[in-house]
This record gives sequence, structure tokens and C-alpha cells, in this order.
Amino acid sequence: MRVLYLYKDYYPVLGGIENHVRMLAEGLRPLGVDTRVLVTNTGPATVEVTIDGVPVTKTGRQANISSAPISLGFFPAVRRLEAGVDVAHAHFPYPPGEVAQLLLGRSRRFVLTYHSDIVKQRVLGALYRPLLWLLLRQANLITVSNPVYIQTSPFLRPVADKCRVIHHGQDLARFAPTPASAAAAAAWRERFHGQPLILFVGRLRHYKGVDVLLRAMSTVEQARLAIVGIGPKADDWQALAQELGLQARVTFLGEASDADVIALYQAADIFVLPSTNRAETWGAVQIEAMASGLPIICTELGTGTSYVNQHGVTGLVVPPNDPDALAAAIRQMLAAPELRRAMGEAGLRRAREQFSTTAMLQNMLAFYREALAQPDS
Repeated sequence: MRVLYLYKDYYPVLGGIENHVRMLAEGLRPLGVDTRVLVTNTGPATVEVTIDGVPVTKTGRQANISSAPISLGFFPAVRRLEAGVDVAHAHFPYPPGEVAQLLLGRSRRFVLTYHSDIVKQRVLGALYRPLLWLLLRQANLITVSNPVYIQTSPFLRPVADKCRVIHHGQDLARFAPTPASAAAAAAWRERFHGQPLILFVGRLRHYKGVDVLLRAMSTVEQARLAIVGIGPKADDWQALAQELGLQARVTFLGEASDADVIALYQAADIFVLPSTNRAETWGAVQIEAMASGLPIICTELGTGTSYVNQHGVTGLVVPPNDPDALAAAIRQMLAAPELRRAMGEAGLRRAREQFSTTAMLQNMLAFYREALAQPDS
């Protein structure tokens, strides 16, 4: 079976969708799938590289429009690389790539992972809507990370019959404690002077809600906040932390190494995902935190965030854009070590039962076989 993945970015660019595509492309090769990736480059040149055994074509980028890279070379690359391909697998949203697929795709089957509604770009989203409907009709099957999103997305509800839920899994073994990670975690706790540590990990994008978390922290005393990640809102949110007088209690760590992220998960007391809108469909970092035994606080967005993190079981769920509610949840957890321990243990069990990479890869392989078994149109 030959599968071509289509998206805008790939490793070493880091992000939830980028990591998900990488796990599929690498993980399915030992299962007999000939995977390849087509994305755009961060510069103007088109390059052909092999990354951890996966052939990757990165077409030169000419511009960016609302976070969507424009690459004229992407269009002929779709036509060229789909020759003899069994399944072209696009990851939405990346409108230029989807238009290229609609115009020039020629794989035997076309499937789509629907990661998120287009939320921020309201005008461009409205202009793109007719093409989105066409894309959803053309897809043989659609995979979605959780059942909630199928029911709450106005675009997925009409095509629910072709949607399949496949959880976005994680390599849970990465987060198991080792002597090295335990020593590094102890060093991080010492750096934060042994104070209770709240952790955020993610790209610093508009919908991540770090501004809400900072405002909540202004009323949470005797705790430290570590923020791991880079992104377009980094400067704004660092300025907000200074404005709120939080320099001594909030640390922006930038793009930390994998080893440091794992150690920080083990050093922290609470993980917080304060996202503010439906662009946050899943929150893969929640699974990383659960695999590390951390209790979670997330927001109720009508998406998969509160599907992954179960209120009162693996953590707490609060309304979005509400610093007071978020602060109250943080204080509740900080005051109850036994509650944190019980929720962390429940999260670890849930991660192992529901969100492993092994289960995701097996389900995706069955998904491709189902698509290929459909009659030719």
C-alpha cells in the first residue's frame, strides 16, 4: 500500500498536526505501508529529503496568507507524486494543499483528517466554504480525533456517515520515568525553589489562551508557572506577564528539548491547557501530561479537550476565557495533593487504554483498507 500525506509543514517544524503526520508516516512503514510526505519548505527552494526513513518533498514557499504558506510548486508535485499512490491523505486545514488535491489529485482513494474548523480567518473561511464542501464530498472517508467534534462541527455533521473516529495516539513509553528523567525533574524543581509548579506546553498561538492563564496566575500565590513553546504570540504574552507583575513567578522557556519537556512533565504538579476556541480540537499535550501522571485543567470548547480530560476523573474542566474560574480550579488542585495524585493515576490509566500509538496505527491501517475496499467511482 502506498500512502502520500499532504500538509503545509513537517518535522523539524513542531506542532500538533506536524507531530501527528510524522507519527503516521514513520509508524506505518514497519507495518508494510510505503509512506511519503508532501509539504512546503520554510524557504523558497524545493528540496527532497529523507527524514527517519520517510521520503519528504518540501516545495519552495513564495508567501504566507493567514498562516497558510503559498507554494506554486505544491500543485505539480501533487500530480507527480500521486502517480501510483493508493491513498492520498490530506490534513485539514491547509486550503492551498486541498485546492491542489481537488484540481490535480489522482490517487486511487482520497481521505482526509479533519483537525479543526477554520475559526480565526472568518472572511477567508467564508470564501473557502464552497471548496470545503466540495472537498468533504470528494473524500472517500474522513478521520476525526473524537466523536464530539463530528456532532458539533457544522461541516462534519452532514457527512457524519463517512467520518471515523481515530484517536490521535502518543508514544507513551517516552514519558515513563527513568533515572535520567528523575534527576532532571529534580533539577527543575530546585530551579523553581520547590514551589508548586504549573505547566503549559504548546505553540504560542492565538487560541491557546496563555493570556487567560497569566491573568489567572495573577491571583494564584505561592505557585510558579512554566510556559514551554514558541509562536506568534510569544512577545505579546511576555509583555502581558510583565504588565501583570508576574516576572518572578512565570518563566517562558521557549522551545525546550524533548528531554527537558519530559522532565518538566515529571516535575510539575498540574498541567493546564487554557485554550479559548474550537481551533483546539484535541490537545495532544494533554495525553503527554496524562502519560506522565499529571492531573489536567482544560477548558470546555465543545471539542475533544474535555473528551480527553474527563472532568472530575483525570482533571478539571472550566469555561474558556474565564481567568477567575481557571484560578479557582488551580487553587482547588493545589490545596488537595491526594486529589491530584488520584487524577494523575486515572489519567495514566486512560492514556494507556485509549491513546497509544499502537492503537492509532492499527486503526489507521484499517481505515485505509476500508477506503480501498470502496467501489471505484
